[in-house]
Amino acid sequence: MATVSEDVPGRHPLQALIGGPRGAIEGMLPPIVFVVAYAVSGNSLNWAIGAALAIGLVLAGLRIWRKERPTRVIGALLVVVIGALFAYYSGNAVAYFWPLVLANVASALAFALSIMVRWPLLGVIVGPIVGTKMRWRQDPELLRAYSRASWLWVGLNVIRAAVQIPLIQGDALWALAAIRPVFYLLVIGTILLSWIVIKRSLPADHPGIRHPQIPQAT
Repeated sequence: MATVSEDVPGRHPLQALIGGPRGAIEGMLPPIVFVVAYAVSGNSLNWAIGAALAIGLVLAGLRIWRKERPTRVIGALLVVVIGALFAYYSGNAVAYFWPLVLANVASALAFALSIMVRWPLLGVIVGPIVGTKMRWRQDPELLRAYSRASWLWVGLNVIRAAVQIPLIQGDALWALAAIRPVFYLLVIGTILLSWIVIKRSLPADHPGIRHPQIPQAT
């Protein structure tokens, strides 16, 4: 059976799925900056929102300068903007984190639904990265492997939502900021476990995720 490095030549799946170290930092910075600015400014919601939006715009500008995909830029900035709107209209700083919780719930539902309709999202994401596009769906073994591994992502998003909800309800603003690096460690762990599940789900003679075995029509 192919190893992870053989299956994903030239680009580690960690970099593709969360954007590597830079992607992790970009995901953590806005909420952390929001909380720090809120505390430093004497609990000024306007300053906190302004700081989060500023760092979001800077990060988006860097991506545009690097000529990266607009969808990634817009998506990252949209998360910051929606969080800022929640905080502004509620008048409560912890409300900034509700959109992140809702995004986790939506992701968990999306992964679960994708498994049920036999379009597991992990395969949809990884297929184009490793060059198979959607041909993996014609391989029953790969379809089953991606489906099993996708359940890990359902669990990851449920855990992240479950951890954040009581922190929001308890106004634990610093804890909500401090938990961001832990969440990214969970993502890394989930990626590694996903490859283990995929490898163990494939038969010993399967050539790996880069080589879907498509049954010949009779």
